[in-house]
Amino acid sequence: MTDFTVTLDADTRAAPSAKIEQSRVAVVVPVLNEERYIRACLSSLLPQAEAIGAAIIVVDGGSTDSTVAIVREIAATGADVSVLHNPRRLQSAAMNLAAREAAPGIDTLVRADAHALYPPDFLRLCVEALHAREATSVVVPMRTVGPTGMQRAIAEVQNSRFGNGGSAHRVGGQSGFVEHGHHAAFDRDFFLSIGGYDEGFSHNEDAEHDVRAHQAGGRIWMCREATIDYLPRSSLQPLARQYYRHGRGRMQTLLRHRLRPRPRQMAAPVILLASISAVMMLPVSFWFGLIPLAYIATCLLWAVNACACARDLALLRMAPAVMTVHLSWGAGFLSRLLVRPERKQAVVPVLTPFAARP
Repeated sequence: MTDFTVTLDADTRAAPSAKIEQSRVAVVVPVLNEERYIRACLSSLLPQAEAIGAAIIVVDGGSTDSTVAIVREIAATGADVSVLHNPRRLQSAAMNLAAREAAPGIDTLVRADAHALYPPDFLRLCVEALHAREATSVVVPMRTVGPTGMQRAIAEVQNSRFGNGGSAHRVGGQSGFVEHGHHAAFDRDFFLSIGGYDEGFSHNEDAEHDVRAHQAGGRIWMCREATIDYLPRSSLQPLARQYYRHGRGRMQTLLRHRLRPRPRQMAAPVILLASISAVMMLPVSFWFGLIPLAYIATCLLWAVNACACARDLALLRMAPAVMTVHLSWGAGFLSRLLVRPERKQAVVPVLTPFAARP
């Protein structure tokens, strides 16, 4: 199958294709306290949304900062931007709510996260790929960028195989049909027909959705041309919380669908277990201490090498950042395996499929 490509010449890149002109698009932006990022995010989306006639729906989970005020300020300029309240606060619930409440004529949903900046042709490329490939959803690669010292170090960690484990959408990937990627565009009818996102997931709802999509005969297209820039957490504490939840979500998906973890998904839990076991065995022999020391030394040498190659002292912070990523993800993964809430009480079940709109 020939890869789908789009001409980016100045004369054609802004012109919507016939497929887009026949489609009605809603761009859904789930937010919760995103005052630092929402203006830049919407600024990167608004011109292209206007070009293809797309509406932007910001779904707010109860922000206590100025996020909603900024969105309303932008909407007051005449931009086709609206705010929808999300009482459940989760991103999964935000997408489901928007899918249900969007105007009846809308047939394509685009998910856009506030912690990201979007290339000028992002919407057009995603919607065209959805129709041209007869896919049920489109995913895109993500490249992490960081303007500050710690964010820059975290970005380098998330862009590296040592930090991201080699996920296709994290290392560039190629255009083609895939099992999973960073969610971008959806066929609304198909999204609703399989129940949308499972609202029992606070994280990893995208990967869990893709498992059910494949089971229902869905086709997921990776659009490499629409790579986005993701803005990471700015310090280690929120980074640890984020990856702990990612690890829990991944294990929850594996348990829900009785899947086997991939080798790269076992690396972080193995590092964590080996390090804890070695520390506990220190009273038996101090040689066990070499196990965690070897891991720490590997992270330090990796960071020093990156610092020397880039001539950027800020990259020395990659060592604590990558250890935070590995150990937090591993802790979340193992905690969800050992503590299963459904054994104690009923939890939110897999979302009952919505009826497809007429």
